[in-house]
Amino acid sequence: MPDANIRIPEEAKDRLAAIAAAEGLSLRAYLARLAETLLTPVERAERAERARAALREWNGYAPTAAEQRELDSELDRRLHRAMPR
Repeated sequence: MPDANIRIPEEAKDRLAAIAAAEGLSLRAYLARLAETLLTPVERAERAERARAALREWNGYAPTAAEQRELDSELDRRLHRAMPR
């Protein structure tokens, strides 16, 4: 597989290289592994839909779009509060 060049700020590259080194990986190997573990927006949406379908089948849980937005907002508020500042 051919390599690709990606332009990022030097500070970001240095940080990623330090993280990779701490895990015993080259920056190239670390980024390849990272790319394999992250989901694309389409994959996240598909996974979320499968989870919603499983919940509907299991217990009938089917929030409306408005309820889902409200729940998402509540989760965002809680995560924001839990994040270190």
